[in-house]
Amino acid sequence: MKYIFYTASILRVMLLSSFNKDDNMDMTNPASNVNYPAAYVVTGEDATISVIKLSTNEVTGTIPLMGTGKDMIMWPHHISSHSNHLAIGVPGMDLSVGHAVTGTMSGKLVVIDATTGSIVKNIGLTVMNHNTIYSPNGTEIWVPQMDMKGKVLVYDATTYALKSTITAGMMPAELTFFSDGTKAYVAHGDDDNVSVINVASKSVVATVTVGNNPVGAWTASDDTMYVDNEDGQSISVISVATNAVDQTIPLGFMPGIASHNGIKSELWVSGPNGRKGTLLDLGYYNYDVDARRRF
Repeated sequence: MKYIFYTASILRVMLLSSFNKDDNMDMTNPASNVNYPAAYVVTGEDATISVIKLSTNEVTGTIPLMGTGKDMIMWPHHISSHSNHLAIGVPGMDLSVGHAVTGTMSGKLVVIDATTGSIVKNIGLTVMNHNTIYSPNGTEIWVPQMDMKGKVLVYDATTYALKSTITAGMMPAELTFFSDGTKAYVAHGDDDNVSVINVASKSVVATVTVGNNPVGAWTASDDTMYVDNEDGQSISVISVATNAVDQTIPLGFMPGIASHNGIKSELWVSGPNGRKGTLLDLGYYNYDVDARRRF
């Protein structure tokens, strides 16, 4: 029998995976016996992962990450999944209310067994990373490095050996993949652009100028990527086919994440500081999610 697991970080649902039950799990610890459909939520300040049972919507366990000494895990920020593993991006500083970075800190790539909560791998990085993410086929883990001479590290997802180093722009933040897995997108806050990377060749094939301080590009079902520009308070719409911006959507607030609903042709955008989610009817109106009204 297979079990389906979802992963999330704060307000961000990331990926889905499925796997078999581990017969060696600790039956006395609920977080070490996840054999049911579950969501995983990273809490940066507590350095923990909450496990939520989807059938009851209750927190059934908490996986502590902190540790001690050189293995200490501070401010985990993003989570990605493949099979029975979770890859955690640990920048080492709090990025929950914005992504302005001062100075250089070291980050971590942490891999966790999703069934038992045990740490499989803890890789120290020279530079802080905004996120870590499994490639769509699950064979690699991609890690942007937030530095003035930015780069993207590509690790083998089985051996955890470093396979490739891709030169990118300044201060690469979120790295995401287009839905068909052929292209990766990394936003550069200091360059105000997005690098487009060919996943097969591990090379940058285009650089797209977007708004002020982009943080991430989010895939959609309409062959576009939606880029959240924090300081620009806008969304840049990139055509995957042409590697060009087709449209810029002004918001009036700092976006957190953009999620596209292709069936209704809607774009859902979250904001920081407790702001309710905002629904954009693409290119035309702004709506409050709860009241369903223009503002």
